[in-house]
Amino acid sequence: MKGIYKRHWPGDPDRPALALHCMLASGGYWRPIAQRLGGQIDLQGFDMPGHGRSDPWEPGSDDVDFHTAVTRIAASFINRPLDLIGHSIGATVALRIAVAAPEAVRTLTLIEPVLFAAADDADQTLRDAEMERLMSEGQIEEATRRFLAVWGGQGYDALPSMLQQQMREQIHLVAATGPALSQDSADILRPDGLESIDAPVLLVSGENSPPVVHEIAEQLAARLPDVGRASVPGAGHMLPISHPDEVAGLIAVNLERA
Repeated sequence: MKGIYKRHWPGDPDRPALALHCMLASGGYWRPIAQRLGGQIDLQGFDMPGHGRSDPWEPGSDDVDFHTAVTRIAASFINRPLDLIGHSIGATVALRIAVAAPEAVRTLTLIEPVLFAAADDADQTLRDAEMERLMSEGQIEEATRRFLAVWGGQGYDALPSMLQQQMREQIHLVAATGPALSQDSADILRPDGLESIDAPVLLVSGENSPPVVHEIAEQLAARLPDVGRASVPGAGHMLPISHPDEVAGLIAVNLERA
């Protein structure tokens, strides 16, 4: 894992866990949640390539795409069954691992998994097309602005110039996840895949998140054998940051189900 910044919040050594963050952020936002869990789990995380303190993503000859690269990094943390927690793209990576190796997962907490291929949402189809157009035309700033308007905790124009620059430099990674998230190039939704996950699963959504988020949760829940759903009042897509008390409480509930 050369160039990957690891994070660790010590806790119960018999309860290993891994938390996976969203795009345009870093693993650091799990700290307040880890603190609220009070050592129930021994939580690890990492900054995805091109995020936080990790090195930029430079695809190697065996890296099919960004989603696959992140999945391989996450899988390298697993040497025994663990509690797997993911947010946004991190939740889709967690789900990909659980489908591929259900025996490796003790519990699975999915916070707004953006597996758009699971839902038929016209608005998201338009957003995907608009992102592709803006990136192809070199309108990087506008692509970043529109992405954050839907999925960010703050709008682009409200951010300090340093953060704006950072987001602009990272937005190509968002565009690179299109095949995995919108076309399911990783085949997460394959027949009998979700059905093979026998660990307790919790799907968490923000009340005010885009409708596609709730549709994805509904479609996934219909296929998962042991699943619960929760909606956090007043929250949007960035609820691990905006509502850490509620998110930590829900994670704790799912931990207790194992």
